[in-house]
Amino acid sequence: MDNDLSLNSVYALSALGGYVLGSIPFGLVLTRMAGLGDIRDIGSGNIGATNVLRTGNKFLAFLTLVCDSGKGAAASLSLAYIWGADAGLIGGFMAVVGHNFPVWLRFKGGKGVATTLGVLLVSAWPVGVGACATWLLIAGTFRYSSLAALVALSAAPLIALYMKMPNVALMAGGLAVLVIVRHLENIQRLLKGEESKIGKKG
Repeated sequence: MDNDLSLNSVYALSALGGYVLGSIPFGLVLTRMAGLGDIRDIGSGNIGATNVLRTGNKFLAFLTLVCDSGKGAAASLSLAYIWGADAGLIGGFMAVVGHNFPVWLRFKGGKGVATTLGVLLVSAWPVGVGACATWLLIAGTFRYSSLAALVALSAAPLIALYMKMPNVALMAGGLAVLVIVRHLENIQRLLKGEESKIGKKG
């Protein structure tokens, strides 16, 4: 019983730590520091790298991408180092939840794509590389960031299962569901042919 309580405490702390780290809104912070105002008033209103790119500042968009993916990677990697692989998976998952629903922004955050890729790359790099390659292929072919995200992150749990990583597959499956939920409006626009392409302002 004591061991169970200790394990539960570890998982709870991993979840909390991952959430707090993931909830740092780098896109919002960086655009404000650069004097570009509130990124939520631009384009889609999202705080992620794709919307930061709509400001026309490619370096800032790249920096947002690095920071958003980095916080997911940092959460997963640090907690795995401290408490083991399962704690890292929980912390990584919750980092994405924190990015998507940050308490500091009244739970209105980003869509979690870069953060998810960061988590996957450090949790199981073959799965992460496969997801990134899929994203690049779809994005380069169709020029829709949302479509690339949906395909790539839906493929991630299948890649994990193929690699015989059931715990990673479970986490990746949960993250894929989060991505789909956060992209429901994008899916509707894709179906109507109204979705904005990569690099397009507004």
